[in-house]
Amino acid sequence: MANTATVILKKGEGRTLKTGGAWVYDNEIDRIEGAFENGDMVQVADFDGYPMGQGFINTNSKITVRMMTRKKDAVIDDHFIEMRVKNAWEYRKSTVDTSSCRIIFGEADFLPGIVIDKFSDVLVVESLALGIDRWKPVILDKLKKVLAEDGISIRGVYERSDAKVRLQEGMERFKGFIGEPFDTKVEIVENGVRYLVDVEDGQKTGFFLDQKYNRLAIQRLCKDKKVLDCFTHTGSFALNAGIAGASSVLGVDASELGINQARENAALNGLSDRVEFVCADVFDLLPELEQKGEKFDVVILDPPAFTKSRNSIKNAVKGYREINIRGMKLVKDGGYLATCSCSHFMDPELFTKTIREAAVSAHKRLRQVEYRTQAADHPILWMGGEQASYYLKFYIFQVCEEK
Repeated sequence: MANTATVILKKGEGRTLKTGGAWVYDNEIDRIEGAFENGDMVQVADFDGYPMGQGFINTNSKITVRMMTRKKDAVIDDHFIEMRVKNAWEYRKSTVDTSSCRIIFGEADFLPGIVIDKFSDVLVVESLALGIDRWKPVILDKLKKVLAEDGISIRGVYERSDAKVRLQEGMERFKGFIGEPFDTKVEIVENGVRYLVDVEDGQKTGFFLDQKYNRLAIQRLCKDKKVLDCFTHTGSFALNAGIAGASSVLGVDASELGINQARENAALNGLSDRVEFVCADVFDLLPELEQKGEKFDVVILDPPAFTKSRNSIKNAVKGYREINIRGMKLVKDGGYLATCSCSHFMDPELFTKTIREAAVSAHKRLRQVEYRTQAADHPILWMGGEQASYYLKFYIFQVCEEK
């Protein structure tokens, strides 16, 4: 792929790039020397000509360059892509259960703008940047090759590149098979729990793999316990509670599709007698449960991201504070609260502060059991600015009455 153009940064810009970031914004660029087409590889240089590496350019996007390498002389070809893919797979083999896992996590795997999840013998790909989209067929071919070397045969690939962010890249949204069609309801097993993952119509790529070991962590709290799982989606935390021997579990979600899938998953695990699901707005249901005097041994709060931009953070804080107040009030004295945020803009300090304020408002005292983040197949790459791949914050607390 040609890379005859050079992007020259303004003096004093590129601070996040210099601290490990992977993006160059449009307002950081002084000029572009040489001819290029959007999606091409370009060289990136500081204002004084110091080489900073190579990346894909797209002037349609505020993220004008996404870096592929810090090396000026690296050749971005099929061999380079295979090296990146192989490194990503070897890392997963060392750190997580790979029966179902995220194999490629964009910038954190040095392949910016692309995510690939493996659900048993199916791959689901989400491509969000023009430059990497050109390499998508090669990335998938190399990934199949690397997996085959370990005796893993992939029977199908589905693309879920239907996020709005593609429009900002000047790309159309796309959803469909890459290659031969197959049954898009894929059965996986995680932490001993069986799920049917809907890779065609499920949220994002079909299933939230990032909470894998957080779901496992709540299992030990749930034996013989009464459990409430809020924002249950397709029932994952609820089913982990059920499989661990909870006496009863109530899972709540506003999505009828999600609830139907959750019930299907409960039946798949033989848990329909102990794990119940209701379709309701959590913000409406929690006050109703409180008024009825309901109490639970374990309450789990796994909400969607209440904010996807810095502009709406104040309203998001209100939402997180409210559900945590309500959740704490429903926990029996000495019971447990698992609470999390998957919003990148709700940083760890702000999330912690919000929970602390909720505890004060609810007149509860919290004893931290543990703090966790996303599973290791969603690696946290230490880098600067808003590009950091650290987004999931997960607390387990014991909730105590003020005495």
